[in-house]
Amino acid sequence: MKVLPFKIPKPENNALIYQEDIEVVFYDKLHQHDEIQISYIKKGKGTLLVGDKVSSYSENDIFIIGSNLPHAFKSDKNTNETSKMLSLFFTEASFGDAFFKLNELTEIKHFLSKTLPGLEIKTNKKNIIKNFLKLKDASKLERFILFLKILKVFSKAKSTPLSTFVYHKKYSDIEGKRMRDVFDFTLENAYQKITLDDVASVANMTKNAFCKYFKKRTNKTFGSFLIELRIENACKLLNTDKDLSINEIAFKSGFNNISNFNRQFKMLKHMSPNTFRKTTL
Repeated sequence: MKVLPFKIPKPENNALIYQEDIEVVFYDKLHQHDEIQISYIKKGKGTLLVGDKVSSYSENDIFIIGSNLPHAFKSDKNTNETSKMLSLFFTEASFGDAFFKLNELTEIKHFLSKTLPGLEIKTNKKNIIKNFLKLKDASKLERFILFLKILKVFSKAKSTPLSTFVYHKKYSDIEGKRMRDVFDFTLENAYQKITLDDVASVANMTKNAFCKYFKKRTNKTFGSFLIELRIENACKLLNTDKDLSINEIAFKSGFNNISNFNRQFKMLKHMSPNTFRKTTL
């Protein structure tokens, strides 16, 4: 199986692909595919990496991953609970090149044009989830009708982008493995000291070459990406463990200076860690 580009298993003659992922951890390798992906997290939580951004996912979240947008769902490993994600895969040409150009589908076409950086749906989620739960037992025709209903609700819902920068070139297999290895290493070791020498070695590049390589493909420095990942990990601890002090959370997230942690947290989340905890617990 190629990691990048990733091929979605497709039953013969099926234009719309429905998939259920029921695992302790989801497939967590950085990958991209031609298909637009719509995913409903029925159960589970973890870290979501999309394009140049790191965020979190949890139960009842709904995401749209744009075509060829690199992404990975990293399930939290400190749980024995099974994670469950329901997904639909399709391309804008799945139903014929002219399908989404029909006047009757103008609203949906306009919505699809906004999916390239990925989106998280914020409103109308009950209606979307209700239709998602009908997909498994639906006939192919019923599933297609439900798909259009879901897209119609999406077009009216409020959403937020999942990434801010899209690298428009498809990754080669070699590039894909390199980026996957870099992200895997960073996600696994974010809580401890990571030097440029360390990550450049993982990429099998010199420090200078790696810095240019990473910046070109994510529009940010590796240091900025690492800080974002650590702050996101801190947010999870602030959400779930009220017994840990702010200082303990800072150190568990990879910061060795509490002042720097507070400054970086406020810069990214626009509030202090203490205020964040009060608003989420």
